[in-house]
Amino acid sequence: MNKILERLGKIGIIPVIKIDDPEKAVPLAKALIEGGIPCAEVTFRTAQGEEAIRRISAEVPNILLGAGTVLTTAQVEKAVSAGAAFIVSPGFNPKVVAHCIERAVPVTPGCSNPSDIEQALEMGLDVVKFFPAEQTGGLDYIKAVAAPYPGIKFIPTGGVNASNIVKYTAYEKVLACGGSWMVQADLINAGDFSRITALCREAVLSMLGFSFVHIGLNAANEEEAQAAAKLFETLFGLNGKAGGKSIFAGDNLEIMKNPGPGTRGHIGIGTWNVPKAYAYLERQGIAFDPDSVRLDGKGEVNFAYLKDEILGFAVHIVQKK
Repeated sequence: MNKILERLGKIGIIPVIKIDDPEKAVPLAKALIEGGIPCAEVTFRTAQGEEAIRRISAEVPNILLGAGTVLTTAQVEKAVSAGAAFIVSPGFNPKVVAHCIERAVPVTPGCSNPSDIEQALEMGLDVVKFFPAEQTGGLDYIKAVAAPYPGIKFIPTGGVNASNIVKYTAYEKVLACGGSWMVQADLINAGDFSRITALCREAVLSMLGFSFVHIGLNAANEEEAQAAAKLFETLFGLNGKAGGKSIFAGDNLEIMKNPGPGTRGHIGIGTWNVPKAYAYLERQGIAFDPDSVRLDGKGEVNFAYLKDEILGFAVHIVQKK
């Protein structure tokens, strides 16, 4: 997969932006980054799209910037010259796709049926936009249409919002989701960038769904662990379940038979998407213990400890069920 598309996948959400005033472009881009979404698809729905891309590219170089609603090869040239790193189109236009491939610019054309998908595959693409997502049948339709095509991933756009993004990004064939609910035109035009930042942060946290999963306490030895587990069972009715390295008292309290990670123990934080959570936390400046990182069969992170303890506890992220 193209490296730029891989980066979009790690971010998980692509704000789809309609700009009426290019003066708003730079503060908008900064608001997106502050809200945890360092990417944007600036559409060519208005005449100001090209200038907005140019200004963001020049003044906010650390945002991954693309052009959307690109309908012609001439618009591809304008977008790329302005600083767009990727191209998005609402439908499958073979001329636009071929031109992007020739220019070595990542392109995700809109595909909503098997014929579109097969054209994309024929031209060597492995990521397509699925548009309009909710109106076309949503995730159930994506799953049905994706079944014969194991090598392709989708970017659903259209009707995706904070309340349904989790179901999309939890599906392995969804690379990321496009949406405009956090960058609505009235908020941009009003210059309400603090609200946009808040909505971006809300969108990211909704997608990741961080929550407490369990706490692990370090016992000095197996005998001490068994005694503690027995006490929790006697006092609170938390039935013990012994494992190889620990004993669980109930579902969320783990007692280590020998000291494990962390001075006092460890805390497990669950997320709906470990790879995206790992990338998000790294973007926030969080370092991970490289020796703790586990990969799944596809080479993606599915478990990792933060490098630093919190109040004497090691903290790891893990997939929620």
